[in-house]
Amino acid sequence: MKIELSDNKVFFENNGSKKEIHPFWLRERVNGESFVDKGTQQRLFDPTELKGNIEIKNVSLSGKFLEVAFNDGVETKLTIQSILNEFSNTNDVKFTDKIKWDSTLSNLNNFEFSKSIFEEKVMYEALISFYKYGFVIFKKVPTENDFIVKFANSIGSIRRTNFGEFFNVKSKPNPNDLAYTSLPLAPHTDNPYRNPVPCIQLLHCIENEVSGGYSTLVDGYTVTEKLKKDHPDYFKILTEIKVRYQFIDQDVVLEDWSEMIKLDENKNFKQVRFSPRLDFVPLMDKEKLDLYYAARNKISELYNSDKYRLEFKLVPGDLLMMDNYRLLHGRTSYDANEGNRFLQGCYIDYDSTEGKLKHLKRKFNI
Repeated sequence: MKIELSDNKVFFENNGSKKEIHPFWLRERVNGESFVDKGTQQRLFDPTELKGNIEIKNVSLSGKFLEVAFNDGVETKLTIQSILNEFSNTNDVKFTDKIKWDSTLSNLNNFEFSKSIFEEKVMYEALISFYKYGFVIFKKVPTENDFIVKFANSIGSIRRTNFGEFFNVKSKPNPNDLAYTSLPLAPHTDNPYRNPVPCIQLLHCIENEVSGGYSTLVDGYTVTEKLKKDHPDYFKILTEIKVRYQFIDQDVVLEDWSEMIKLDENKNFKQVRFSPRLDFVPLMDKEKLDLYYAARNKISELYNSDKYRLEFKLVPGDLLMMDNYRLLHGRTSYDANEGNRFLQGCYIDYDSTEGKLKHLKRKFNI
């Protein structure tokens, strides 16, 4: 990628393709003290109020800078790299390449907690690992005084739900969710009935005195790519048919419709929703339902296969952060009579981790 000039015009060249950069696009990015607030980087002018046809009067390249004079009398000096970054999305963490994994994954992405971790380079490394693998485990996180709230709010902001700012995962009488029992939980995603679904879940182990109760993770990205390759007809119908997800509690009924496999605008993986106890397939022609049920059974078989499941035991102080759009999680059964198994959980959204990652990237000039 590079910038080229010709007849007071600026061109962006990439892989043999050359396009002119609109003069007004450059005028919007003037960056002197009179035009941009130094602290917030917000414009001190409204570009919609600029009148007339903005044109480039003079332009030159000097070292790492593009110097531009416009016909309205404004001059600016832009770094070439900042322009290239906008075209290449190099600062957009959503473009971090995902790494597929299965039960053979030996590195559980462990990072040791410290009081200053939120502003250290190790947090940048942990968040990059999170975006690559869909999960990360912070070790030796303090277990007192609902510390999960402080942890979450040090990255971004907690996403409050009807379960509260945070929730306690332990076996209890008359639970409103199977998570609050000692029963096994098959691989699933959380809150598929919400719009939008919480993006990231944090689970902090406070106590774990039982011999069972192992945590499980499955990479939905790996599984859906496998389904796409081996059973394209199954993959296709699961990306097309919207099903109803519903949660009913004493004071609220939550409901949303969505595909079980959601793709982005480029038809690439974006999200999985899987919680067979909560989904309701719409009425369709029998032949179509036959195909849909076969597809759902196949992906359930893959999600529950030993080939794709990680199984590990969280110890007090472990904090698991997982991508609820990508990963399925669960647990093995345990005997509550053996002792306490107590986790605290909460949700945050992608803007939390994205914002933190971009801040640390800027701070350490990465």
